[in-house]
Amino acid sequence: MLEEQERDEAPYNGPVDLPDSYEPEDDDQEPHGPSLTDDIMALLEDGRTYAEAEMAYQKSRAAFAANRFKGAIAFGLGAFGVLHLALIAMTVGLVIALVPLVGPWIATAIVTAALIGLGLLFLSLLKTRIDEIRDAFSDGSDE
Repeated sequence: MLEEQERDEAPYNGPVDLPDSYEPEDDDQEPHGPSLTDDIMALLEDGRTYAEAEMAYQKSRAAFAANRFKGAIAFGLGAFGVLHLALIAMTVGLVIALVPLVGPWIATAIVTAALIGLGLLFLSLLKTRIDEIRDAFSDGSDE
């Protein structure tokens, strides 16, 4: 029975899923893959693409930051203006509050002297900070 089955079967020639026109490659042929030069050129092209994308990203980021910075400056100037007006109102209110106690000229002199003293204090603190910055950037040869 086994002998009959062996006679009926065709000899095995290889995988059954290969097309009929399949011819195996010769071992002496060169492989059909990208060469080292092709890989280097692809790497350079990818690097150039990455650099262009990074430049576009950084430009858009800088444009966004500049736009936001302009808005921040506008809001900062607005806040400075409102605070300045509030300080003027406070100064006028101090003069008006002191008029019944000492008279208009002395009230004006007291408020003016207090503001000049406060301004001199702020100038002194500013000079100290500027001297500290100057000392931080000096090379130490002038000591």
